[in-house]
Amino acid sequence: MKSNPQFCFKHSSGEDIYLFALRNAKLEVMITNYGGIITSMKLRKKNGTVNDIVLGFDNPEDYVSENYLKHYFYMGSVVGRYANRIKDAACIIDEKKIKLTINKGNDQLHGGFSGFDKKVWGPVLFDTEKNELVLQYKSPDGEEGFPGNLNVKVKFKLHDDEFSYNYEAVTDQTTIVNLTHHGYFNLNNGKGNNYDYHVWINASHTLEQDLNLVATGNLSPVADTEYDFRRSRKIGNQANMENGYDKSFVLDKKGNELSLAAEAICKEYGTGLQVFTTEPVLHFYSGKGIPRIKGKNGIEYSSYSGFCFETQKHPNAINVPHFPNTILHPGEIYREETVYKIYEC
Repeated sequence: MKSNPQFCFKHSSGEDIYLFALRNAKLEVMITNYGGIITSMKLRKKNGTVNDIVLGFDNPEDYVSENYLKHYFYMGSVVGRYANRIKDAACIIDEKKIKLTINKGNDQLHGGFSGFDKKVWGPVLFDTEKNELVLQYKSPDGEEGFPGNLNVKVKFKLHDDEFSYNYEAVTDQTTIVNLTHHGYFNLNNGKGNNYDYHVWINASHTLEQDLNLVATGNLSPVADTEYDFRRSRKIGNQANMENGYDKSFVLDKKGNELSLAAEAICKEYGTGLQVFTTEPVLHFYSGKGIPRIKGKNGIEYSSYSGFCFETQKHPNAINVPHFPNTILHPGEIYREETVYKIYEC
């Protein structure tokens, strides 16, 4: 390591939790090795003010507090081994039925009861000259029901006006992997709701979901529906804000090239966010389920205080043969990349 992180607290496991800072002239991103949580993402504006565009806590220890765990919503964390929902918390791997832990109705959500979001990640590299942080977690065989020892690395990197994360994973047994990051964005320094944010998503189809929000395998055209974000529209223009958006959008792209997936703009505060990814799906969640909880700077969060752009492979893909592959074999390397471009507008 070329710089020392800030010690925060000792986890119940006995491991030390640190806060790492990546900084340049325009951006500052703070990341903790508990859950790979991005606690802040600050844009220094031309007028000298600072806009922190992600929800979070001032004190990293609050992420393990009883109150937050009671109202838990994956704020700012790594998600794995498998993002989103797996139908009936089960799948077939190499003709063998695998039973996973059930933590959402009859299904599994975001890797189970104690997914990667609640793990202590080991710092592998912290280089403030290159503005890079690499964290590693070794998920043991059988954790939350998943087969194989999975070694996962996530590299966070700060560029001029961009911030990126890259995942790599290898396994010693055939398993399934679908990783994402669960940041909640608020482009107005954590204040207010996102009703007036303009959102654009490069997708002509969404994934049909059953009553439990599990992907069925069918595609639904967005044309002439409230899910058509091919032209920028306000989040608050949805016909039924009681439910909000919680939908997987299949991106209009070829292969796994890094390409622009979505954009959100807060015109009132003059801030924009673009998301580029190698992944085929962007899950857009408008934050209906955010509980009333006190966040940074004493701001109370609630429904629609933030939104999520979760880049990933198709949810429940392991149970839908025509969906992209989420099986990882020994000798293969799982890779994905997502880039956030943050700008004034």
